[in-house]
Amino acid sequence: MADLAEQWRHAGAKIDDESPRREAFNLVLSMPQGTDGRIVKAAAREFARAELSGHRYVMVLHEHQANPHVHLSVRAQGADGRRLNPRKSDLHRWRETFADKLRGYGVEAEATRQATRGAHHRARPIGRVKMREDGRLPGRDIAEPGGERFYSSRRDALEAWIHIAQALGSSGAAEDRRLAHGVVGFLKDSKAFRRLLPRLQQLPDRQREQARVPTRTPPQPELTRTRPDIDWER
Repeated sequence: MADLAEQWRHAGAKIDDESPRREAFNLVLSMPQGTDGRIVKAAAREFARAELSGHRYVMVLHEHQANPHVHLSVRAQGADGRRLNPRKSDLHRWRETFADKLRGYGVEAEATRQATRGAHHRARPIGRVKMREDGRLPGRDIAEPGGERFYSSRRDALEAWIHIAQALGSSGAAEDRRLAHGVVGFLKDSKAFRRLLPRLQQLPDRQREQARVPTRTPPQPELTRTRPDIDWER
C-alpha cells in the first residue's frame, strides 16, 4: 500500500503533501446478495477499463457483507493531464456500463435511476463508516431523504408509473394486464411511493381520473430483475 501511494504521488503530476483539490475518488460497485462475487469483480474490472482509461486505479472485492461489492479508487488526474469531474449524467452512464458488463456474464442487471425505483440510497463516506465502527460517531450520520427536489422527482416518477399502469390495464392483452398488476404491486411495496400516493388526492379531478390505477387485473409474478449500484463518495 505504501508503494502504491508513492507511485500515485510521484507518477505523472506530483501530488503535494497538502492539496486544495481532490486527488482521488472512491466508488463502490455492488450487486444484490446471491450474485457471484467473481462476476462482480470481473464486471468491475471491465467497467474500469472502459470508463477510467488513462487513470491509475486500484480495486478490491468484498464478500463478507450482505451484498458482494467492489471498492474502486481512481486517481483524479489522468496520464493526459485531464482530471475526472463526474456529473450526474456521468454517474448514470457508469451505472449503465457496469450493468452492460454484468449482462455480458449472464447476470440480468438494469441501471435505473433511484427516483424511477422510488428508492433512496446515500453513499456513506468510508471515514464516517470507520468512525462509527470505532464508536467515535454517535447518533445518525446519514440524514433522512427530504426536500422539494427529492419529492418532486419521486412524484413525477409515480405519476409516470400510474399512467403506464393505466395503459397496460386497459389493454385487451392478458399479459399487459398482468404487467399492470405488477406495477401496482411495485408501487404499493415502495416506501417512497406509498408516502406520495395521498398526494394524488390533491390533483384536479380530471388529472386524478387520468391517473387512476387499474384494480381489476390478474396476479403478476414477483419481478426479479436486479440492478447494479455505484455509490459515489464525495
